[in-house]
Amino acid sequence: MNCLRHRILVVCLASLLPGTTIAQNAESATSRPRDAQTIFATTCGWCHNKGGREAGKGPQLMNTTLSDAEIITRIRKGKQGSMPSFEGAFTDEELNGLVAYIRALKPQ
Repeated sequence: MNCLRHRILVVCLASLLPGTTIAQNAESATSRPRDAQTIFATTCGWCHNKGGREAGKGPQLMNTTLSDAEIITRIRKGKQGSMPSFEGAFTDEELNGLVAYIRALKPQ
């Protein structure tokens, strides 16, 4: 396995561990930011059901009353006992994409 693919695999697996803080993401350091829907599906979708439209282990995100800044802070810092920190896992552009994704959620 080449070095870049190995680093990406390590970052992806580490992002699934509760309480893990992830430093600079290997993929974003070498390529364009990932699509927000893909980030959500592979990182957030484990806890926020139906793409964030329904509560699961985590709350429903559709129609959240949190501000954009509060959403970004929650992603970065997590919530003790509820959500791991993803500090450093996403670029600012990816975080803004996640906020836009959450804001655009509509019932299916």
